[in-house]
Amino acid sequence: MESIQTEHVEAYVFQEAKSGNRESGDTYFIHTEDDYFICAIADGLGSGPIARQSAQIIPKVLNEYHHESIDELLSRCNEHMVQKRGAAVAIVKVDYEQKTIQYSCVGNVRLYILRNRTKMIYPLPVMGYLSGRPQKLKMQQYEYQEGDLFFLHSDGVSLKSPKVALKESAGPYELYQNVLQTIDHGDDATFIAGSLLL
Repeated sequence: MESIQTEHVEAYVFQEAKSGNRESGDTYFIHTEDDYFICAIADGLGSGPIARQSAQIIPKVLNEYHHESIDELLSRCNEHMVQKRGAAVAIVKVDYEQKTIQYSCVGNVRLYILRNRTKMIYPLPVMGYLSGRPQKLKMQQYEYQEGDLFFLHSDGVSLKSPKVALKESAGPYELYQNVLQTIDHGDDATFIAGSLLL
């Protein structure tokens, strides 16, 4: 488990390869600066080394260019997908000063935000996957309040009721533990459970 804990954000990451595979076809990126936090999950098409070859492009690009907008980052990632299998990718960027969460996604990596312990926000991703071909991108932005929970996951994580999972968790570590109990190990699985503090 990788984790980040600062005055602004607390987040925990889970990743597991599909049963029988040595390598996960998912990758993730998580990084914090003084004024923003950024995280991402990439789910390479298929599983094993071929899927990982596409997915591992994302953390490499984000590590170098994380200061850019998330649509710029997705475009950069897409350019590197030429002649590869491709990947579903979601990027989340939190601006501490503006108190905003930005989300852009191509494919089936889902984001849930529980605002003020009551309101569930579920932005719809753009269908498809990054493949090197021209891609329509759609950044979505939401305001957040102190204590809001967020949950980003690949399709290897299946939640019967995301709203219940978030509402029944007092914080991100409890959310991490609760979701951990539901993993069925039949697919590559990656999730990031976090809370925004200030």
